[in-house]
Amino acid sequence: MFLITDEQLDALLYDLATLYGYDFSGYSRPMLHRRFNRMFRLKEFSGFEDFRRAISNKPELLNWLVAEITVPVTEMFRDPEFFKVLREMVLPAVANAPLIRIWHAGCSTGEEAYSMAILLKELDLLHKSILYATDINPEVLKKAAAGVYPQNILEKYAENYYAAGGNQSFNDYYTSSYDLVKLNEQLKKKIVFSTHNLVTDASFNHFNLIICRNVIIYFNQQLQNRVLNLFDASLEQQGYLALGTKETLQFTSVNQQYQKPFPKEKIWQKI
Repeated sequence: MFLITDEQLDALLYDLATLYGYDFSGYSRPMLHRRFNRMFRLKEFSGFEDFRRAISNKPELLNWLVAEITVPVTEMFRDPEFFKVLREMVLPAVANAPLIRIWHAGCSTGEEAYSMAILLKELDLLHKSILYATDINPEVLKKAAAGVYPQNILEKYAENYYAAGGNQSFNDYYTSSYDLVKLNEQLKKKIVFSTHNLVTDASFNHFNLIICRNVIIYFNQQLQNRVLNLFDASLEQQGYLALGTKETLQFTSVNQQYQKPFPKEKIWQKI
């Protein structure tokens, strides 16, 4: 079985950076090897140079590769207990801000941003909130901005919603058409979807809450520190930073600036 060597991986990373501006050099090397080897195996290329040419010349292959590396997997109210803490503890703590700014970094197809909009609406805070949902991958952002999802996943989303403390009819937040559902425009109009590259781009605002779940786990330590310093520079004093279940601020360059007020959840507060 063919396996991409370190030298070949470096060549592919060079191509992605120079041709398309995607710098994955700070991502976990074992993860990158797994993703590239999987892609090579599934497409049955004749050899490495054939693989390299295809990535350089076929945009649809590039889009798939970026999706493979950035892992666009999400769902509405994913990890309901996390969203319950947001509903009951975090959002009430920032409710007095004149304008509540929330950043969903690495938002993928947008389900978590829409979940946040629902929480804010039910807490009567959506009218004075703005959500920025960003991702490196423009293809998943198109899906996020459309707010259209398969009908067959809504049962799971509804279960998550009620487990996260939802007390209204989840059906009120979307309209159905055949096998698709479209989320309400009232939710969408408070969300700004935009490309943002955590590897290279700078801070663009100050936020009361930053959510970046299951993204930095794929970064090496140097890139993790770079991104966490970016979040720190973007976060208001007393603001909150939420990470994924396997991510932590321990042993990072910003750890001393934060406390962890909710022991069971990966949510930190800037002190």
